[in-house]
Amino acid sequence: MKAIEITKAGEMQVVERDMPQPAAGEVLLKLKYVGFCGSDLSTYLGKNPLVQYPRIPGHEISAVIEGIGTDVPDSFAVGQSVTVVPYTNCGRCTSCKKKRFNACRDNQTLGVQREGAMAEYIVVPWQKVLKDESLSDLQLALVEPLTVGFHAIDNGQVTDIDTVMVFGCGMIGSGAIVRAKLRGATVIAVDIDDSKLEVAKELGAMYIINSKDQNLHEELEKITNGDGPTVVIEAAGNPITYKAAIEEVAFAGRVVCIGYAGSEIEFSTKLWVQKELEIMGSRNANPSDFEAVMKYLRERDLDESLLVSRIVDPEDAPETMKEWSEAPGKILKILVKF
Repeated sequence: MKAIEITKAGEMQVVERDMPQPAAGEVLLKLKYVGFCGSDLSTYLGKNPLVQYPRIPGHEISAVIEGIGTDVPDSFAVGQSVTVVPYTNCGRCTSCKKKRFNACRDNQTLGVQREGAMAEYIVVPWQKVLKDESLSDLQLALVEPLTVGFHAIDNGQVTDIDTVMVFGCGMIGSGAIVRAKLRGATVIAVDIDDSKLEVAKELGAMYIINSKDQNLHEELEKITNGDGPTVVIEAAGNPITYKAAIEEVAFAGRVVCIGYAGSEIEFSTKLWVQKELEIMGSRNANPSDFEAVMKYLRERDLDESLLVSRIVDPEDAPETMKEWSEAPGKILKILVKF
């Protein structure tokens, strides 16, 4: 079968791999679309410390069931349209015991610690397969990347009385904007790319700020009457935005960190204490986040073209990844169509 492999940093190619066969408890999937994630870009650039080469990337999945192993419930059938929860969980660590499976100590994500989904076929445990015949193949490929932002908003306990600022309007930030809007919050989107900010407005942001061209603090003072946003979502993964999140969030506010900064960050602890802030991380997503995203896609009239920057064939993936690595700021989501 055909697969896409990151052979080493800066090198991607289409390769041939053996067709997988489902073992007991597994389902064979024929891939329809697989999205490139920021973690895949990091792998390509040689910046992902969790990856060993060569690696098949990809964990944003749209597929149909092609085959079923033994010991799989009768509710699964060949031809069903599905997406996949791409994380493992051990069931033994402290996170798993609290049912926070997304933060499992021993998690292995498809395409990162183990081989991913950028191939014509994959096998996965049936427990990780989510069926939905009402969603299109394209919508199913958008489920997982949107869940990460949904989960961050859940962690931030956002309600309709909150003003939420989202740093970084890529795919993950977009999910946070959508979820905050669904909860009735006032949303402020911050980025340095005007095209992403326009998408953010379409998704529900009431205010947009280009922090490259506008004074962030002054704009927030006007929008929030000097109070600052009650919740800040850091989805940019930049030392500058990490510091700005602490500085700009309201007193007694919450800061939720999704992005990985590329370098260490020094903080003054003064504002943490004076503002009595709640600062938390947000990793991956839980089953309830997947349910929420799928419900949103079923019930809302979302124009998926807002989120999908490009759809390419497997043969074009290496050149597309190269172009993305050279100009990452303009891309929301690249899908590979199998």
